[in-house]
Amino acid sequence: MQGKNYLIAGGTSGIGKAIAEALLAQGHRVWTMSRNGYTVNGAEHITWDATNDARPSGWPEVLHGLVYAPGSIHLRSFRALKPDDFLNDFQVNLLGAVRLLQAAQPALRAANQSSVVLFSTVAVAQGMPFHASIAASKGAVEGLGRSLAAEWAPNINVNIIAPGLVNTPLAAKLLDSDVKKENSAKRHPLGRVGSPEEIAALAVFLLSEQASWISGQVIGVDGGLSTLRTS
Repeated sequence: MQGKNYLIAGGTSGIGKAIAEALLAQGHRVWTMSRNGYTVNGAEHITWDATNDARPSGWPEVLHGLVYAPGSIHLRSFRALKPDDFLNDFQVNLLGAVRLLQAAQPALRAANQSSVVLFSTVAVAQGMPFHASIAASKGAVEGLGRSLAAEWAPNINVNIIAPGLVNTPLAAKLLDSDVKKENSAKRHPLGRVGSPEEIAALAVFLLSEQASWISGQVIGVDGGLSTLRTS
């Protein structure tokens, strides 16, 4: 079915942008949200900072799907982390999602059947050094997603995607040399890092009617990192 309304927070870069472009290519109407004024060609844009307490608005009265894609990657030893580092990650990853979902709930309910996609990380299921802050906040996102999936059933489906390392601007510092790219690829059983389009493909599926019997799931897209051992 064509012509549905979708809201993509963090939809002007990386995975969020790839999702917005895929939905537009299918003929849907897309509203992107970000701190800057840039938007994806063909989408409407709403300027909003996920760390701001201001209540977001500006989308249509009916939303068939919502994606919350803002994120952070601050890798430090636990000893070096300050309480503010944890608070900042919670602001971006969890509380921003809370504010947006509370504001958008009426529009999601107005669609009768709608879907929400949130983002976690492989570092929640697979313990990794230097990931304490981001894993803590994304673990909270998984708890939020499962709780809302139960509370909002049967009219609003909520699922969480947990990617491994993906080649996006957010991960640029982790992939800014050939050595880093090679080492990152070797850590994944499938021998490479992911692309935004691969993650977007799953998100678009979860937003579609074909996924209408899927809710409350955390789905890993991580090159096998969380479940496979090849040596």
